[in-house]
Amino acid sequence: MTTLLLKDADVLVTMDAARREIPGGGVFIRDGVIEAVGPSSELPASADQVISLAGCVATPGLVNTHHHMYQSLTRALPGAQDVGLFAWLRCLYPIWAGITPEMIRVSTLTAMAELILSGCTTSSDHLYLYPNGSRLDDAIEAAETIGMRFHAARGSMSVGESQGGLPPDRLVENEASILKDTQRLIETWHDPKRHAMRRIVVAPCSPFSVSRDLMRESAALARSYGRSHGISLHTHLAENDSDIAYSREKFGMTPAEYAESLGWVGNDVWHAHCVKLDTPGIGLFARTGTGVAHCPCSNMRLASGIAPIPAMRAAGVPVGLGVDGSASNDGAHMLGEARQAMLLARVGHGPAAMSARQALELATLGGARVLGRDDIGALAPGMSADVVAFPVDGLDTAGAAIHDAVAALLLCTAQSVRHSVINGKPVVSDGQLLPLDLPPLVARHNRLARQLVDQVG
Repeated sequence: MTTLLLKDADVLVTMDAARREIPGGGVFIRDGVIEAVGPSSELPASADQVISLAGCVATPGLVNTHHHMYQSLTRALPGAQDVGLFAWLRCLYPIWAGITPEMIRVSTLTAMAELILSGCTTSSDHLYLYPNGSRLDDAIEAAETIGMRFHAARGSMSVGESQGGLPPDRLVENEASILKDTQRLIETWHDPKRHAMRRIVVAPCSPFSVSRDLMRESAALARSYGRSHGISLHTHLAENDSDIAYSREKFGMTPAEYAESLGWVGNDVWHAHCVKLDTPGIGLFARTGTGVAHCPCSNMRLASGIAPIPAMRAAGVPVGLGVDGSASNDGAHMLGEARQAMLLARVGHGPAAMSARQALELATLGGARVLGRDDIGALAPGMSADVVAFPVDGLDTAGAAIHDAVAALLLCTAQSVRHSVINGKPVVSDGQLLPLDLPPLVARHNRLARQLVDQVG
């Protein structure tokens, strides 16, 4: 048995049922699980390892509910910088067709390193294309290397251009093969237990790239294991006006109506974006407990619009945050994403639409609820030991942290973590990522990114 004591945080934000914020707070951890939370003076005085969080605000690890990590290979690509969603995809599909298993592994490590340093401890990743022998296993093995809590989404595309879909035919898969591989991944990798480090998500890509049959069969496969097994369903929905137009033309329904017709609502389902989710759709999601991954930076980058997050939250829709694909965000900073969620809500709905603490709640408890987890997102006895500490003693929060250190995390420039603990194990110490040497990783990632683009001239 191993123990870890985190102590003397300037403020410890628990996100527990009472939303306690504890000056001088700390956390005592045993074997990856939180045993005690409170003022440091009231915690055990010794442990196998002791880490001081002085000068920091400590929070639960942040939870990322939507990403496409392979897209970190095509950030800021000319031709895809100033276009909307569909044109952006058409520009990038031919490039992504050259992705290899090594590119999946390296891009996943790169994206996870960026996320971890920004305060993220749990991430979903939606990998929906598998050219040249690539497998979801490549991403899962990368997560094992770096030590991140991971919800690996087995995405898929089955309707190519020749059938009226958006992706090129060479990037789509046979639907029977998709379902067979999804079942293999569940039976090989999925861990339904509390405190699981690895879960599989069933995740056909989008209404414009898969068939109705695949959506129905995917839902049936996930639910055949039973709701208690923790297998969730995920896809994109109602992202922009073109998405709405496609749904009405092809299916004669709004995206929310289409999702309901296929059984894609419920507390085991979450949808990315939902920028254009209408009032009846919000009501449907609230009644059924269907979750939303809000991706403010990507929505702004592609000019998709401002998602009605205040209305969703008021109705009771579960909402978490997602950094989305690096090529539609060009960054993967979870604390920064929470800050943008707060600011964008205010642009769209007024200065009181979202407070700093509400934005932090989206990034912690909100994400945990969307992913179907009751063991992350808060610091309390019995919860998974995922804790991050952001410095508030430097230039970026000067004149702010002395007044309200918690609000300063969101109102001031987004910080990187000083310390991060995932599953009771330190992964960042004094700002340094422990599992990997970053310069060689970045150099390899850049070589692969160049190779990927050069393949298509």
